[in-house]
Amino acid sequence: MTRTLLMVVAVSLGLTAAACETSQAPEPATDDLKPVVRSSDPTVPARATGAGVDARKPTRPARPGSIKAPANVAKPPAKAAKTKSGLASVVLTKGTGKEKPAPDDTVSVHYTGWSKNGNMFDSSVARGKPTQFKVNGVIKGWQEGLQLMVVGEKRRFWIPAALAYGTKPGFGPTGQLTFDVELLKITKAPAPPAVPKDLLKPPPGAKKTASGLVYRYLTKGKGARHPKATDRVRVHYSGWSKDGKMFDSSVTRGQPATFPLNRVIKGWTEGVQLMVQGDKVRFWIPADLAYGKKPKRPGAPSGDLVFDVELLDIL
Repeated sequence: MTRTLLMVVAVSLGLTAAACETSQAPEPATDDLKPVVRSSDPTVPARATGAGVDARKPTRPARPGSIKAPANVAKPPAKAAKTKSGLASVVLTKGTGKEKPAPDDTVSVHYTGWSKNGNMFDSSVARGKPTQFKVNGVIKGWQEGLQLMVVGEKRRFWIPAALAYGTKPGFGPTGQLTFDVELLKITKAPAPPAVPKDLLKPPPGAKKTASGLVYRYLTKGKGARHPKATDRVRVHYSGWSKDGKMFDSSVTRGQPATFPLNRVIKGWTEGVQLMVQGDKVRFWIPADLAYGKKPKRPGAPSGDLVFDVELLDIL
C-alpha cells in the first residue's frame, strides 16, 4: 500500500518514524509490487509509489500471465551500451519524443522484470496497467536508465545488484536484474520556488513572538478557524537554510503534505497555529525552534531556517 507523504515530510519537519507509522491518511489500492522511495532520513521507512519492489514487504508474484524471459536475460549482448556505473541497455524500439525525464519528473511506464535465472518477478504488462512514479523515487538502475530514454522508447536494461536490491536475500529480488521498460509519458516537475529576497533579514513589518519566531503574511486567507496543536493539517511548503539552499519543498513534489501539528518542529507547531485556511506565511525560525545548530538527526538542516507555508486545510 502506498505510504502517505508524511514520511517525506518527516525529513524537513522533524517527524519521527513512529509518528509516520501511526499517522497515515487512507491508502488507495495499488499494484502488487512497487518501487522503493528512500528518504534522506535513515530513520524514516522507505515509501512505495510504483514499479519494482517495496523493501518493507515480502515479494509477491505478479498476477497471472507470466511473460517469457528474453534469450539474453542473463547477460547483455556485445552491442549493449554501458554506463560508468555498470548499467547496460539496448534500445528495442526507438521513441518519438525529444525530451528525456529529469530526476524530479514523474513518468508513466510499462515494464517487466526478470531475475538472472529468467524468473519473472514483476510486470505492469502482466497486470495490464501502466504505473507512475517519480524518477528519483526508484532503485538507482531505474533512475539512471530512465534519464536515457524518450517517450515511446522501449529499452532492455541489465541492472547490476549494486544498482538494484543487492545480493543478500531479503524483501526483493537479489543479484543482477533485467527489465524491459517502455516510457509512455513524462510529467514535468513544477519549477522550484524562488529563494526569498528577505531570506537573511525579515522586513520591518514582520511580527515576532515571545519565542523568537518571526513571520509575515504573503497571502491572507478567508478561513476563520485556527488549527490547534492536536489537529492534523494539510499544507504546501518550501524550506531554505540561511545560505539560500532549498532543502525541501512539497511544491516541487507537486503534492501537499499532511501531518499532526504536534509532531513537527516547534517553530511549525507554533507558527501554523497563527494561520487560518488560505493563509500563506513566511516564517523565520531560529535554530532552537528547528533542528538546532548541530542536528542530532542525520540529514536535518542546521541553524536558522526560513519556510513559506500555505495552510490548505485543517483536518
